Parts: sequence; C-alpha cells; structure tokens
Amino acid sequence: MKSIPKILITIFILLSVVACKAQIKNALSETVKIYGNCEMCEATIEKAGNVKKIAEVDWNEETKMATLTFDSKKTNRDEILKRIALAGYDSDSYLAPLDTYSQLPSCCQYERKVKLTENKESVAATVSKTDMHDHSDMPAQKQEIQTLKAVFDNYFALKDALIKTDGGLASNKAGELLSAISAVKMEKLTAEEHTVWMKVVKDLGLDAEHIADTKDPSHQREHFIPLSKNMYQLIKVSKQASPVYYQFCPMANDGKGANWLSKENSVKNPYYGSMMLTCGSTIETIK
Repeated sequence: MKSIPKILITIFILLSVVACKAQIKNALSETVKIYGNCEMCEATIEKAGNVKKIAEVDWNEETKMATLTFDSKKTNRDEILKRIALAGYDSDSYLAPLDTYSQLPSCCQYERKVKLTENKESVAATVSKTDMHDHSDMPAQKQEIQTLKAVFDNYFALKDALIKTDGGLASNKAGELLSAISAVKMEKLTAEEHTVWMKVVKDLGLDAEHIADTKDPSHQREHFIPLSKNMYQLIKVSKQASPVYYQFCPMANDGKGANWLSKENSVKNPYYGSMMLTCGSTIETIK
C-alpha cells in the first residue's frame, strides 16, 4: 500500500511534464546536472529557470539532474543555466558567483565542484550578478563585440607599451587589462566564447597581474607570451569590427619564437621594441 502514493506522484509528475510541453511552443527538452542538496534548492532552481510559457525546469533532488523544457525559438539551454547560476547554483557549464552561493541557507550549500576564493572570484569562471537585462533583441555581432571589447582594447594598449619598452606604461596598461577581465559579464558571452573564457580566464588574469606588478620590460615580456597565446584563443571565437593580425617573431623567447596580436598588418615587435622593431611576420588574419 505504501507504494501507491509514489506511483500516484510519478503519474502526476509525468502528466505535469506533458502539460508543460503542451503549453510551451516549439518545445525542446534537455537533461543537465545542476548541483544542490534539498527541497529548498529544488524550489529555488526551478523558480530561477522557469519563464511562463517559455521555459520550465524540473530538478531531481536525488540525482541532481534537471530536465529543461523550453521554446527553442525564444530561449536556449545556456540562458536557463545562467539564470540558475545567478540564483546560486552551479552546473557543469556555469558557476554561481561566490557571494551568491555564500548567501544560500546552510542546508543548501552543496559541495562545489570548483571552489572559488574571495580574492580570485573576479578572474574565475563565474557569472556576474549585474546587468541582467534582456539583450535578446540586440544584434548578435554587436553584442559579442561589446562584451569583450575592453579586454581586447587593453591588450592592444599593453602591446603598444611593450613596443616602446616602457615598463611603467606597460604596468599601468596591464592593470587596466586586469580590471577589464574582472568586469566581463559572463551572462553576455555566447556559448562558444564562454567555453574558451572558462579555459583561459584564470591564466589571463595571472599573467596580467604579473605584468602589472613589475616595471621590468624583460619580465613583462615573459608573461606577455602566454597572455598573447590565450588572448588568441579568445579572439578567434569573438566577432571583430575590423581584422586582427596574428604575428610571430622567431627570435623571441630565447629563439623558440613567440606570437602576439595586432590591429595593424605592419610588424612592430613588442618583444624587442626599437632593437628589432620589424622582426617578424603576420601568419594569420582574423576577421
């Protein structure tokens, strides 16, 4: 007899899912893992993900799996997971901001797959709580350019300072780059940008910090090598208003060679400056 209520509950859930799909046009369903602990987590996760007649989330406390049902012409899996992350709950694709997670009730503070520290939250793979306005009507290319434009602009300014072999200016520009990295709003990134961002953001922040902490051009240039490598990966998946040139100097890095990005096709070497200003060549044009 005790099994009857469970059967009835199961039937009710199935009927609810069917009813939900009937209400949502162009319905598409996906199953994803969302981390949480209890019934309170379930209520918060589902409330954050649900949008009337557009998206419905059904989260299972035991399996930590959620079924996302949504109108594929009005939203997508990423947008739903971003809202849930902003409510304090991690998925394998998006991490909640540290302060939002910290404000969850103690019973809801699940064991995080990736632990964030207070002083590194801004350069970790987090989702910003700010600027939660609907940008769905903004043209995709314009939105992508605006999202990471400050990061790229500050990188180019840092590169120009190294061309001048000006350690003080390079330090300042690296500090501005670090601020730009911290200010990136994760909810505005495209899925492809976000995937790359999660891979490179920590190293971008660390290299920018190293450059900002010294005025020695030699040390700055050592960290500009991996910084440029990671920036290249990011710029490859972002729409640009004008071509960007990926350039290479075979003499840099103790003869191992090193790359950098430039908005100009003409070569101006940030690793040697006036000593060998034109050493190198453009090996790829990114449009």
